[in-house]
Amino acid sequence: MVGHLIAIAKLAGTLARALAAVACIAAPQAGATVYTVGPGATHATPLTVPWATLAPGDVVEIRWQAEPYKAKWVICRQGSAAQPITVRGVPSPSGELPVIEGSNATTAAGLNYTGGTRSLLKIGSANVPADTTPQYIVIENLHLRAARPPYQFTDHAGVVRSYVNHTAPLWIEKGEHITVRNCTLSDGGNGFMVSSTDALPSRDILVEGCHIHSNGNLGSLFEHNVYTAAIGIVFQFNRLGPLRAGARGNNLKDRSAGLVVRYNWIEAGNRQLDLVHGEDSSAIREAPEYRTTFVYGNVLLEPAPPVPGEDNRQRVHYGGDNDALSAQYRKGTLHFFHNTVVSRRTDMTALFRLSTNEERCDARNNVLYTPSAGSTFRLIEVAGNLVLTQNWIKTGWQLTTPSGHAGNVTGTATFLTGTSPSFADEVANRFDLRPGSPALDAAAALDPAASAHAVNREYVPHQRSKTRTPNSSPDLGAFELEPLDAWRWQEFGESSLAADISNDLADPDLDGAPNFLEYSSATDPLDGASLPAPHLVAHPVPGGDHPALRFRRLNPPAGVVYRVRWGETPSVTLDGHVFSDTGISPGSGVTTDQGNVEGYQTVRSLIPFSAADRQFFALDVALDP
Repeated sequence: MVGHLIAIAKLAGTLARALAAVACIAAPQAGATVYTVGPGATHATPLTVPWATLAPGDVVEIRWQAEPYKAKWVICRQGSAAQPITVRGVPSPSGELPVIEGSNATTAAGLNYTGGTRSLLKIGSANVPADTTPQYIVIENLHLRAARPPYQFTDHAGVVRSYVNHTAPLWIEKGEHITVRNCTLSDGGNGFMVSSTDALPSRDILVEGCHIHSNGNLGSLFEHNVYTAAIGIVFQFNRLGPLRAGARGNNLKDRSAGLVVRYNWIEAGNRQLDLVHGEDSSAIREAPEYRTTFVYGNVLLEPAPPVPGEDNRQRVHYGGDNDALSAQYRKGTLHFFHNTVVSRRTDMTALFRLSTNEERCDARNNVLYTPSAGSTFRLIEVAGNLVLTQNWIKTGWQLTTPSGHAGNVTGTATFLTGTSPSFADEVANRFDLRPGSPALDAAAALDPAASAHAVNREYVPHQRSKTRTPNSSPDLGAFELEPLDAWRWQEFGESSLAADISNDLADPDLDGAPNFLEYSSATDPLDGASLPAPHLVAHPVPGGDHPALRFRRLNPPAGVVYRVRWGETPSVTLDGHVFSDTGISPGSGVTTDQGNVEGYQTVRSLIPFSAADRQFFALDVALDP
């Protein structure tokens, strides 16, 4: 008897791009305790959470409420790699993060620690709980704010005290294996701070998906959005800056060994990046990774200053910042590649300052642009050795500023030049590339010393990332004109800039199939009669025909993952095959013709028509995350 066949075609998830999630929520480990805070929770405020006794696997969930929590505390406990201690905000239905506010905050009961004048939430160094080096701590989904002069707080002894200039909403005084994820840190002296000493260097710090902005003190050069010193620290997928109006600090100032800054949006600051010597820790300076720094896949955006010439023209500083201690300078290599640097200054921009001739920068595959005259864009000043390979830069660029340069610059002959790199929409800060851009497919191979840092992701505004899928050779800069991007420009032209027409979920022809499904099925997004439709076929097999699902599949590279599922119930729990740019991943119990004939793929079940009344198929389609 021939059974009934029902095919189900759908997009994975919510039909959206499968973007990298930076606000992950994991289930607590068995035996761990979950402390809930907020409306309807066990604890009305973080002040009553037993911070002094947190154990591996414990989770503190702080629910959003309309009013900020006026609480401050220290974490001086240890989790483990398998069971970290997690402090997690639970956002509102509209995505607002719970706010922890330092102004008029009260210190949580049962804690006794120094550094209260320097922190809202502190990790490390306490009397109660007993001092230890905190390990395996996760802080996520919180907005920590308002920790600087003239704000005040009440300490553990009930004394009202004032914050100092360099207070940070989040300060890691010491710690190892610390993750800060999807947090907003604002209105502090320093926004985020990590400290190290000779005896106790902080280690293995990950900061991802955070928004760090509006920090610093009026007129001061000494407080920054980010100020860090650790052995092994990674910044990725973050949105940094601008600082507080009138503050003169840097956006990201770092004194670490093993620094990696990748796939971030870094806007404004005295300098976007100030990467200097490890002044407080010989352990940092003696670490092998101290001499190698990686900065790649970032957008560095410099706005026009209110009064040209009143702030620092240098965008990236590498080496050190105290010539009396020049022996401590990094004296290694800054690997600076696949970044997009845009300076809207109208006076002069200096891309690099290298502190001495013992500092070196390998700069390759970057897009370096100013809407001002090309002659305002200068490569380097002071000292250092700059090695250039295959960068795009505006015609008219100059080698150095009037202050001069004592080192060597090589590789300028490899520049690609022009008046514009053809951004998608420069005014709207869309720095992805258009078809025809001179930066397309133009990248050179990475320096072998950077081989462990393949550029395989890109920043998604804001605080997200996605897989970077080259059409052919990689493009220059932080963004790739990927197959889906090229398809959008081909189908919609200038309307590609209109989200209601061109984004993944839009349906301009009103046929019920969003653009991403039209793309992945090679159908026309502007023709309502051109519908993506996987269809059922009878697949001949000795002993009787089997039902099969046949669907249109793009040839690699497409950045799309197709997953076929099947079963005898609508839950279709049996995996079929998975098709992606990297090849075919076979599923259990399903065979396929293994071909992609004329753009189609066929997957069949193991069960013939005669053996089942009904069989179900599902096709999940998503971008490679």
